[in-house]
Amino acid sequence: MTLVAGIDSSTQSTKVLVCDAETGAVVREGRAPHPDGTECPPDAWWAALGQAAAGGLLDGVAAMAVGGQQHGMVALDAGGEPVRPALLWNDARSAPDATDLIAELGGPRAWAEAVGSVPVAAFTVTKLRWLARCEPDLAARVESVLLPHDHLTWQLAGRPTRATTDRGDASGTGYWSPATGAYRPDLLVRALGHDAALPRVAAPAEAVGEAETLVPGALLAPGTGDNMGAALGLGIGPGDVVVSLGTSGTAFAVSETPTADASGAVAGFADGTGRFLPLVCTQNAARVLAAGAALLGVDLDALSDLALGAEPGSGGLVLLPYLDGERTPNLPDATGSLHGLTRSNLTPENAARACVEGMLIGLAEAVDALVAGGAPPRRVLLIGGAAASPAVRAVAATVFSAPVHVPPAGEYVALGAARQAAWALTGSAEPPAWGQPGTLVLEPDPRPEPRAAYVAARQALYGGSAA
Repeated sequence: MTLVAGIDSSTQSTKVLVCDAETGAVVREGRAPHPDGTECPPDAWWAALGQAAAGGLLDGVAAMAVGGQQHGMVALDAGGEPVRPALLWNDARSAPDATDLIAELGGPRAWAEAVGSVPVAAFTVTKLRWLARCEPDLAARVESVLLPHDHLTWQLAGRPTRATTDRGDASGTGYWSPATGAYRPDLLVRALGHDAALPRVAAPAEAVGEAETLVPGALLAPGTGDNMGAALGLGIGPGDVVVSLGTSGTAFAVSETPTADASGAVAGFADGTGRFLPLVCTQNAARVLAAGAALLGVDLDALSDLALGAEPGSGGLVLLPYLDGERTPNLPDATGSLHGLTRSNLTPENAARACVEGMLIGLAEAVDALVAGGAPPRRVLLIGGAAASPAVRAVAATVFSAPVHVPPAGEYVALGAARQAAWALTGSAEPPAWGQPGTLVLEPDPRPEPRAAYVAARQALYGGSAA
């Protein structure tokens, strides 16, 4: 049996899967936590990878790849050392810098045409502008800029002279164009104030070197961003829309052509196969359920039971779940709010269901934005930790208009990275076909009233903002 490894270095933890290169069957796995917060020393990711891979987990692995959280700013000095802790995608302090950059280039359409996306606070380019504005002495020391997955691949390769990245993760920086396949160094300079070295963008499944640490001699594939990794792990194609319920919520689809949405709702990313991955991201997903459970003094299983005890529409309660600000709609300074309270509807059951409905309706609006951009779904694949909740599954069938497919629980980012490693190992034209048996299929049961109440509450508070 030939073994490959996929690494998922996410916001919260590192997960490692060792898989059979032919079938994708998981042979071994490990994990380790990351520090909490919106910034992190890159060495913490490296330490977590070592911890997750301890005990010979990677013994016998022939190839490996890293899937990582998108957008994070890893700014290195001339010696390859970080000038400060990395700013993560969910750090919103660069929101005013996004506004300034958009205006300086001539507005949202100019950015969409330049790099496929209109930058928000999550994007690397805005974080570089924040660094130049707020920490100019540190910005002046920056000689190169990497993304989190690039940094781990670089470390695994023994810190070569030039790092590598892939087109998927590069497409989330704000200074690389999926349409042209080239960097926009002028945009990097506009943000940082001076030029800096950037990683080489490798072809999909290119062998970019060999590991010098952890598994010396193992082939290294280029890796990719977390959403691109999940798409690879799921094996999605045109007509599939993935809704992922992790720390953030994302909805994305495979496209044969690049996207340039001047509204800013849809990010025009590339994927890990040579195609494109239009994506809409919400800041708040599974943690909305955790917060609701804490408010009600129950665990997540009990929250699900309570939610299933309420009718669709939660008796008129509507949660706008912007607990950590929001990315889509672009409301970085927003807070969560509960609307429609009466003495009769303020019950634990209705409050629990309002949490589930609020989270999922925000993602349904994200799917609508993809449809408007030319990606109508034949099915919605529901993944992420929160997809295991019976209440989430039941409410999803009432919110989405296409059949909802719930694949078996799994670490799909790590699985996608492992599939990329297997692909690089074989050198074939397409990635290996790894199936996902045991998928649950839910037929749509649309209930428009909760969605209408959600839209009314949002418009009352924020005007016409929508995904």
